[in-house]
Amino acid sequence: MFRTFRLCPTVPVAALILWLFVSPGTRNARADLGVTPPDQFSVPAGFEVQLVYEVPFDTQGSWVSLTVDPQGRLVASDQDGSLYRIDVSADQPSVEKLDVEIGSAQGLLFAFDALYVNVNGRPQDKNGVYRLTDTDDDDQFDQIEFVLPLQGGGEHGPHALILSEDGKRIITCGGNMTKLPATIARSRVPQVWDEDHLLGRMPDARGHAADRMAPGGWIGSFLPDGSDFELIATGFRNEYDIALNDQGELFTYDADMEWDVGTPWYRPTRINHVISGGEFGWRNGTGKWPAYYPDSFGAAVDIGPGSPTGICFGYGTKYPAKYRNALFIADWSYGNIHAVHLTPDGSSYTGTYETFATAAPLPVTDMVVRPHDGALYFAVGGRKTQSGLYRIVYRGDAGTAEPSESGQEKTQRLVALRKQLESLHVGQVDQKAVGLAIRNLAHQDRAIRFAARVALEHQPTKRWKQRIAKIKQPQGRALAVIALARTGTPDDQTLAFDALAEIDWENLSVDGRIALLRAYSLVAIRLGALDETQTETVRDQIQGAFPTGNDHVDRELAQMLVYLRSPGSTRKIVQEMLRAPSQENQIFYALTLREADEGWNEALYRDYFGWFNDVQSARGGMSFGGFIANIKTAALANVPAPMQEKLAEVLKPQPVQSVQSEQRPLVKHWTVDELLPVVNAADRTPDFETGKSVFASAQCYKCHRMGIQGGILGPDLTGAGGRFSAKDLLTAIVHPDQAISDQYGATQFLTEDGKVIVGRVVNMSGNKLRVMTNMLDPSSLAEVNRDEVEQARPSKASMMPAGLLDSFHESEIADLIAYLRAGGKAEHPIYRKAVAAAAE
Repeated sequence: MFRTFRLCPTVPVAALILWLFVSPGTRNARADLGVTPPDQFSVPAGFEVQLVYEVPFDTQGSWVSLTVDPQGRLVASDQDGSLYRIDVSADQPSVEKLDVEIGSAQGLLFAFDALYVNVNGRPQDKNGVYRLTDTDDDDQFDQIEFVLPLQGGGEHGPHALILSEDGKRIITCGGNMTKLPATIARSRVPQVWDEDHLLGRMPDARGHAADRMAPGGWIGSFLPDGSDFELIATGFRNEYDIALNDQGELFTYDADMEWDVGTPWYRPTRINHVISGGEFGWRNGTGKWPAYYPDSFGAAVDIGPGSPTGICFGYGTKYPAKYRNALFIADWSYGNIHAVHLTPDGSSYTGTYETFATAAPLPVTDMVVRPHDGALYFAVGGRKTQSGLYRIVYRGDAGTAEPSESGQEKTQRLVALRKQLESLHVGQVDQKAVGLAIRNLAHQDRAIRFAARVALEHQPTKRWKQRIAKIKQPQGRALAVIALARTGTPDDQTLAFDALAEIDWENLSVDGRIALLRAYSLVAIRLGALDETQTETVRDQIQGAFPTGNDHVDRELAQMLVYLRSPGSTRKIVQEMLRAPSQENQIFYALTLREADEGWNEALYRDYFGWFNDVQSARGGMSFGGFIANIKTAALANVPAPMQEKLAEVLKPQPVQSVQSEQRPLVKHWTVDELLPVVNAADRTPDFETGKSVFASAQCYKCHRMGIQGGILGPDLTGAGGRFSAKDLLTAIVHPDQAISDQYGATQFLTEDGKVIVGRVVNMSGNKLRVMTNMLDPSSLAEVNRDEVEQARPSKASMMPAGLLDSFHESEIADLIAYLRAGGKAEHPIYRKAVAAAAE
């Protein structure tokens, strides 16, 4: 029988965790299992985890890919070995090794009366998509065809296979180590990709993927025989799996680069709505495009740190509607299955997510829905770790009614317009297409703007470049110039520049300012450097604008000012670097200033290079320290030798200051009851700058994000004020152990020799677990041998330290809570009273 564990609706998860702690000797994670037992899982009430099959590693390896055949049998692939067929219709599953000399697949699909296998564990010239067929109806595959060669291998190689919306094609994806197919019949992405950095980029400090350039990871489709390859989207790091929703919209779960944690170019794992012609901005090292670039589409939902693997929608499950319509995503390293709840947002999507199932360790590799029993099946394994097959069923009594679809008419109109524009991404040259695209470059919907620009880029520039100057809406004009910069020639430089020079900076929105600065950058990068007259024109256009107070705009302004060698800009950027509250912003300005060769004096040099001594106490991913050192080296190369002699003392590496020496003195051990009256005082006006400063001083940025700044090891706090009251926020800070999210909880490991290690599992290989023991220092990893673990159980202590507020006065704490409730936005209504009072 299956080993099962059910979370009863009347038993809260907190009680379960307590039970795990007070039941000595019974919560042994090893028990008689190599895999994590079902009773170690946390799932929502009414759901039940079942262990279907424990994979014998010596004979069947470690499973990383799943699919379901028409008879309801599962097919799995060992990462480094064979294919297996699993019949789960009986109480005891039967497992059969398929008699084919093929395997090591990270993508499987039954379609067109065949099994498609995306192999990436063979020599490079043998990797790609194979088609297996049963020609004599004996239920065995006897014909193997190599239909689509793909050069790439390993964990960033060729991945998923799914059926297209119309059922006529197969969609696949490849990580950033996978070359595009040799023959591309059509490309929805204009094939003009490049790195596109105004001040250049620095490769990964540890050399990872240093030779990998645009377009990065990709998604494309092909016919059943492997022909007619069409490129759909590019710019991913390592999207392992893809899924279509019931509207035919494509989604993926892209990977982060965990070595970048703590830097401004770190991008959390994220859900991408994969639109036609999409560019998602992965570049090596410091070069990753920010999500706000108008020529990059960004994310629908930011998830956080992790290792994305399998994804699938809940369609076909016998789950409540909330979960049946969710996108389930697997995080291999942190041992989570998240349920992402997507919501239409114009013609695209936004959403939220919750942790659906978690355990430690739980290296989830792939997931499929088996419609025959309405359960979600998932495999664990990979990197030679112990593998197993589980399923999650629903035993509760929640209703299954579908949510109302009222209010969808506007969304449907916007989607129809986007798809009309997307149809032009593969069409013929058409003058009507030019008009439709230009009319929608300034549309309020970002996805429509993106689709319009891509449609324009697919038309010959001679048909539309003269129309740019007639576009009245400034953001639309800037996007048209971006299209021209990407597809034009140096002969178009003056035309493109002149169109931008007429735009009034003062009357632009935030998005408009970013579009203008990006357009100028691409003109300079692709069409030709700005001459002296053009340089002076742009200087005058943005004179005195920096800093604006908007982080996105200010980052782009800083780069442009350095490129223009604008007088006085170096001093302003150094000042902004020194007063920025987050280490990410400080590092960004330090990176930008490495290219500044104007406006320096000895005092500014001392401030700038002195910062490198101060930042030594900052923490980040594995490449963090190397990036900082490389930025300093690059900047020093621009400093004249005589000045370097004067700066000898400040340039000399300084001893790292301990965090303890920088702590503020104790004010009081605060309680929630003491602070709440001050926080809720009706006659008190909160101060935005003080709240922002306290957020930084309390080291909140180390683990939490506020807007685009901060860490990703704890929950994103940007929207916390919209979900929690002042009392809730105070309680979470003063008593961090009171409620610990499954997603951010730690695991306590007790080893056979009596050692206790507490932290989060972030990586594993074979029987070795790597555990992060300090959230303030993501590189603080301890190694745990799973064979030596006596017990593994959830820790009742939060990884968030207690007493964070005890070094602040009550008024400062009140300003911090106001800052949290405002989502870090100075224009939030909570500060309106302060603005009104100042005006009086």
